[in-house]
Amino acid sequence: MPGVAYDPSRKALFSPERHETLFEPGHSYTPMQWAIEAARLAYYRAEASESERQRLARALACAGFGAPKLITHGSTRGFAFAAVHADGSALLAFRGTQPDEIRDLATNLQARQIEWPESGGRVHTGFARSARALLPAVREWVEGEAAGCSALIFTGHSLGAALATLVATVLPPTLLVTLGSPRVGNTAFVAALSDVDIARLVDGCDLVTQLPPAFSLYAHAGATHYISCEGECMHNPDATFIEADRLRGRGRYVLDCAWKSGAVLLRDLADHAPINYARAYFS
Repeated sequence: MPGVAYDPSRKALFSPERHETLFEPGHSYTPMQWAIEAARLAYYRAEASESERQRLARALACAGFGAPKLITHGSTRGFAFAAVHADGSALLAFRGTQPDEIRDLATNLQARQIEWPESGGRVHTGFARSARALLPAVREWVEGEAAGCSALIFTGHSLGAALATLVATVLPPTLLVTLGSPRVGNTAFVAALSDVDIARLVDGCDLVTQLPPAFSLYAHAGATHYISCEGECMHNPDATFIEADRLRGRGRYVLDCAWKSGAVLLRDLADHAPINYARAYFS
């Protein structure tokens, strides 16, 4: 399997659906790899056209999954897809923010906290609204087609990571994998996820993972699976190491990438691209 190069382009950040799948026929993948690539595949506009739906189905088939079930909500424009693997595992992937969808951007800005009686604690208002809109259809799938599956995996990138985290407090998965997740709720909310196996991936300087700021009574769920600016995966390194790595990474980015045509100006934004999460796990 060829390695995945770091991609500083605006295309990678703003149009992840334009990149073809990393899944290849005949290869075996881990549940972590399923989740990471599925979080990126959730950006495919499968609900918009039959050709894109078939494109998503072909990508998933390369990794051994059956046809996807699309889960949508009209007014919030929320989207997720669900699929069952040949080994009996069930996968649910939530779509993140689409820069051309104003309702996604409005959701992200609704950062005032509200009660989350579904599990306890207080959470981001916009995320809660979107999660609640999708929950009935998600529950129907989990309690229907996915019932009796050997494993239940939730995943998502950015806004999709926040939605996966919220839904996990209501319908606990076997594994929750989040890419570039913002903070979703307060410490009381996070406590409701104490029994869920969480892999919270943070890619280098990714700014979104630092929002809303901790001093605003928000907390992260799960230990940090940190991807260094050189692409090395580390489990829960200390804050001193992370800050030093980010400082070096920003400096290298200015020299190597920021000046190139089509590149994102700041590494803090470029690191948020889902392909730059996948590069650390597909090599």
